[in-house]
Amino acid sequence: MSGALSHIRVLDLSRVLAGPWAGQILGDLGAEVIKVERPRTGDDTRHWGPPYLKDQEGENTSEAAYYLSANRNKQSLTLDFTQPEGQRIIRELVAQCDVLLENFKVGGLAAYGLDYESLKAINPKLIYCSITGFGSDGPYANRAGYDFMIQGLGGLMSLTGRAEGEEGAGPVKVGVALTDILTGLYATVGVLAALNHREQSGIGQHVELALLDVQVACLANQAMNYLTTGVAPKRMGNAHPNIVPYQDFPTADGDIILTIGNDGQFRKFAEVAGHPEWADDPRFASNKARVAHRKELVPMIRQVTVFRTTAEWVALLEQAGVPCGPINDLAQVFADPQVKSRGLQLEMAHPLAGSVPQVASPIRLSETPVEYRKAPPLLGEHSEAVLQQLVGLSFEKILSLRQSGVI
Repeated sequence: MSGALSHIRVLDLSRVLAGPWAGQILGDLGAEVIKVERPRTGDDTRHWGPPYLKDQEGENTSEAAYYLSANRNKQSLTLDFTQPEGQRIIRELVAQCDVLLENFKVGGLAAYGLDYESLKAINPKLIYCSITGFGSDGPYANRAGYDFMIQGLGGLMSLTGRAEGEEGAGPVKVGVALTDILTGLYATVGVLAALNHREQSGIGQHVELALLDVQVACLANQAMNYLTTGVAPKRMGNAHPNIVPYQDFPTADGDIILTIGNDGQFRKFAEVAGHPEWADDPRFASNKARVAHRKELVPMIRQVTVFRTTAEWVALLEQAGVPCGPINDLAQVFADPQVKSRGLQLEMAHPLAGSVPQVASPIRLSETPVEYRKAPPLLGEHSEAVLQQLVGLSFEKILSLRQSGVI
């Protein structure tokens, strides 16, 4: 059974995270993805360690864990396209590809004749996806963009962290490069939309993503809270600006998260907590009232939750149909029975380590399921195969290119 995109070939000139994340999703869906990397050094994230993948003797390999997170189902071709011969090879590959991914600075590839307009002349059906920090226009267009900086500039950090006046108050970034990940997801959506349009029209197009655009778009309800009131939301720790109780509470041995989304669930919680009267109290009977009286209700709940363990609360509340859960570290996540049942950790064969762990794709397709065909490749692992099969170069020519530093 072939993947949904098994008829698509992607030339991935991107590096670090947002672009490679999109490339990995397309590869998981069956596309043939050729990752173009700098000779000798490769993708920056190959060196973003420790930690590194360990071999069967427990020694570090050359493969950083960061790189391994975003590059499976790809082939690695080392190529220096600052050299004319490298540019020629890129153009030959573009003629045979459906999608190109790149995340160079605005105009950065034009100097090598590898911008959209130049490559469109070679392949009018090409979907050319550009990812930058700030987009192709506007006063920040020429700035470099990085996830951490965009989380701050784009407002996310103003919403993340403990409230002013609390111990440890201050803005905090999300613990993963979330803006990069979201940009990779939006890039994938844009590429798929462009491919669908090409099926109908026969022509390609330029897909553009900017980290800042994505970050602002993903402010979601918090953006609308501001736009409808003119009041900028503040950091609230783990509390929710629009729902109460919807946050963490202390237990006898840790913490529990309550995510009570409606009045019926609150009534059930109040009964389990031994305070059914809360549900009939005018201050707490509706979510609107609970939001208004947050400062009264939350301490009352905290005084109750500390008398049972997290596991006891989870068991009781799940039985009552009240949404809740623990705060797991990653060891607990991958040991969780639901995570294990869903197969979210998998192993792939790897030439240096024997096997490499991977986190499974969350996409489930009944007719064209995700396939895990290739472990994240070694630097230049597929250079000869790609150049022979797609560009038609002889062994002697490839050797010459290697000696001159083109590959």
